[in-house]
Amino acid sequence: MYILKHGIKKDPVRRWALPDRIFFGYGACHILAGVFLRHPPFRRFYAERIIPVEGFAGAHAYVTDGIIAFDYHGYSCRERLLKHHAKGWLEHYPGWQCDIEVVDFDLLDTGELNRRKMLGPDQYLHNAIPRARAFVDRVKHEEGAARARRILDLG
Repeated sequence: MYILKHGIKKDPVRRWALPDRIFFGYGACHILAGVFLRHPPFRRFYAERIIPVEGFAGAHAYVTDGIIAFDYHGYSCRERLLKHHAKGWLEHYPGWQCDIEVVDFDLLDTGELNRRKMLGPDQYLHNAIPRARAFVDRVKHEEGAARARRILDLG
């Protein structure tokens, strides 16, 4: 798990300068999920959020079909993503717990995001939608999803 240095998330220039995987893994994951859903490479994908219980950090958004998931790591088994996420936060914050929620709002709507204490795509140093679109476009979706499904079959 990668922990951002203190102050980066509050500094728009330093935040924008992060490599894509860190930018979309630690603060802009909802933008990546929202862009994925605008033109999904597969049907039946929807977004979910990991919402830590009160007093803890560690929120995350990703897309899933209920079996495999996509986030800044690429494709993985949904359960593996959830276990990996929880393990990382538990190592740093004993007692960490979360709820999983299906997203029922537009992950690219600034007003909806702000109501949930998340930044809209236009509230970063630059609009985060083109950056997320470029990230999603670089992924070999068929290959990544097939690999995640094979791992499930082996498990």
